[in-house]
Amino acid sequence: MRSVSTRTRVATLAAVTAFGALFSTGTAAAATQLNGHWAPFDRCPVDAPAMLAADGVGTTATCVSSGSAGGSIKLGNTVVTTGKTDLQLGVLQRADGTTSLVAPAGGALVADSATVPGGLLGLMCPSSVPVVSAVCRQITDADLNKITATIEPAGAPRDFNMGAAFTTDVPILTLPVRIHLKNPLLGDSCYIGTTAKPVLLQPKNITAPSLSLQQFAADGTPGDTGEMGRYTFSGADQADTAFAVPGASGCGLGLLDWAVNLKTGLPSAAGGNAVTLDDTSTYFASPYDPASLAPNEGKELARFWHSAVK
Repeated sequence: MRSVSTRTRVATLAAVTAFGALFSTGTAAAATQLNGHWAPFDRCPVDAPAMLAADGVGTTATCVSSGSAGGSIKLGNTVVTTGKTDLQLGVLQRADGTTSLVAPAGGALVADSATVPGGLLGLMCPSSVPVVSAVCRQITDADLNKITATIEPAGAPRDFNMGAAFTTDVPILTLPVRIHLKNPLLGDSCYIGTTAKPVLLQPKNITAPSLSLQQFAADGTPGDTGEMGRYTFSGADQADTAFAVPGASGCGLGLLDWAVNLKTGLPSAAGGNAVTLDDTSTYFASPYDPASLAPNEGKELARFWHSAVK
């Protein structure tokens, strides 16, 4: 891994780790199984045109995978415990230190569903307001009561600070998101935050990860003379406690927005909200010597990946 500095690679990894839990798209479908040290990269978009075009000198194509066992998000008065997350991205690293991200066709991240404690009964009921009490009377079983919350992107990440990846308590990037509340009685368009007025998360490291390096053959088999290298970052926690949260919209065709806002304490100013991501494990893989594969580094990375499919 010589054409791009270790510092650049470490910064890219830490930045991706920091927003690893923030693109939740639901539980993952069955993924491709890969051999050996390739295993964490089963959704890497190696066949994306931008990845295939990397030459290994001016631009290097790499795979990133970041996962967490769990965490939490607090919005106003409501705290939701999050489950497992699995973020995977292709990263294009340039010789000048700049990077761009390539998401898999099915989305960058898949995650366990997060259930809102108390469900709809806890969110709005009981109530003396007719429209709300009518909804409360319809909640006759667990399926109607259950609410899941999914964090979705609401704009392009910005304000990337590579130096912040090496330290703690410094925001690494700004990430616009919205939270999708799903329940049959709330409808399919109930969100906290919108693309026009998103929640702006600025995650930062609150603990530093430990780092190790593995070398492996093109097909994933561990070996000190292999064509591939992998950085492993483990044990990092991230958080943001300084973001504001707007009110809900689109809940029950908009008729229940105020009810959701009243119980959850939204909108909520900065300082009243928090997101945490616990004990992340992040992996970063690229050819050990990208320049030796020029001008076809991206194509060779794809060939290596496919050779590891079980």
